[in-house]
Amino acid sequence: MAEQVDVVVIGLGVGGEETAGRLAQAGLNVVGVDPRLVGGECPYWGCIPSKMMIRASNLIAETRRVDGMAGRATVEPDWAPVARRIREEATDNWNDQVAVDRLVGKGVTFLRERASVVAPGTVQAGDRTFEASKGIVIATGTVPVVPPIEGLAGTPFWTNHEAIEADTLPATIVVLGGGAIGLELAQVFARFGVEVTVVEALDRVLALEEPESSALAQEMLERDGITFRVGVRAEAVSYDDGFTVRLGDGSEVTGEKLLVATGRRTDIRGLGLDAVGIDPSARFVAVDEHVRAASNVWAVGDVTGVGVFTHNAMYQANVAVLDILGADDAPRASYHAMPRVTFTDPEIGAVGLTEQQARDQGLDVRTGITQIPYSTRGWIHKAGNEGFIKVVMDASRGVLVGATSAGPVGGEVLSGLAVAVHAAVPVKELQQMILAYPTFHRAYGEALKDL
Repeated sequence: MAEQVDVVVIGLGVGGEETAGRLAQAGLNVVGVDPRLVGGECPYWGCIPSKMMIRASNLIAETRRVDGMAGRATVEPDWAPVARRIREEATDNWNDQVAVDRLVGKGVTFLRERASVVAPGTVQAGDRTFEASKGIVIATGTVPVVPPIEGLAGTPFWTNHEAIEADTLPATIVVLGGGAIGLELAQVFARFGVEVTVVEALDRVLALEEPESSALAQEMLERDGITFRVGVRAEAVSYDDGFTVRLGDGSEVTGEKLLVATGRRTDIRGLGLDAVGIDPSARFVAVDEHVRAASNVWAVGDVTGVGVFTHNAMYQANVAVLDILGADDAPRASYHAMPRVTFTDPEIGAVGLTEQQARDQGLDVRTGITQIPYSTRGWIHKAGNEGFIKVVMDASRGVLVGATSAGPVGGEVLSGLAVAVHAAVPVKELQQMILAYPTFHRAYGEALKDL
């Protein structure tokens, strides 16, 4: 006999956990189902441990910048404390009991099972069936893309999971993919003494960002000793106590390890979504402005295909919660000011549209750009000051529709530009702002003058 509940949340990554917890705290009878770790990728194999790795590698880089500015310094990289911190502080050795207790403490019934929708409002999880009177939330996230490269299947290649879990680092590694994940991990490994080769099939790394971001990232990572093979595909892989990757131009690259960082994809097959009219073969679960996917079905996070970002999952969770609760002021989701940061050194933060995306939408585009080393704070900073600020304006409305902040703490400097894009602050108002001196964000003013 089916158990009567209010809401079933399938998938308890960042978005699902937030949704389930808040609905339970609001007094609803909520069941949360996930066969994997509560919290999902971010705390165990993504945002948190990777940023610990990046913090450590940046300390190495900063130490090497002492010479010529503050005396002399030497550094001997040691991966052991980094691996130990990830295991002990970030992941509890990949044990989610703390997260489970937190969720259950909010009143959620938790099941570590696979779930499927068997009828509208009805979910099967293990040997239990639930009828959800208010609805179902899909939050099953994404999994790494493993490209169909000849010979790759069956080899001990790494994804972000193995890279994050590594107790020791290889002498050499090939990274397939020049997106944010690939570049962040490549730079970390290089700074800890690994010989790194990055292979990117497209004509530039960070292909979804501004061309200036791509050029900056590649130049700076090359300074860390990383070799790039850009605009060439990996066509075949062989493994014999090490990897050999044959490229489309006939050349080969080799590495003790191979990291596949070619993106992520949803996997909604097996969820029974056809029972509620959702195509299980679709690339993602399409949602409306209330993140509704079907009648009494909501979806949040990566599974919706709206950016593979923790902050978007949290944002959509808020929209779903307020809609399910019938709040009078329930917001409508808008993604025009989506921020994202590639946590390389320098950091590359961006919000909204790139210049090309704005032109593709037919906007009357004006751009402005300034280099961080030319700003007073950048000049003071000196070693490690590379970066720029670029703004993209819709001249017909006189507002910014996109911006990039690359440089030291570029992701933090992005915040003011994100507010400007989100709230459509008139550029004339931005040009009249008093910007603190000397700060990195004061470079906003020079970029706006350049429009």
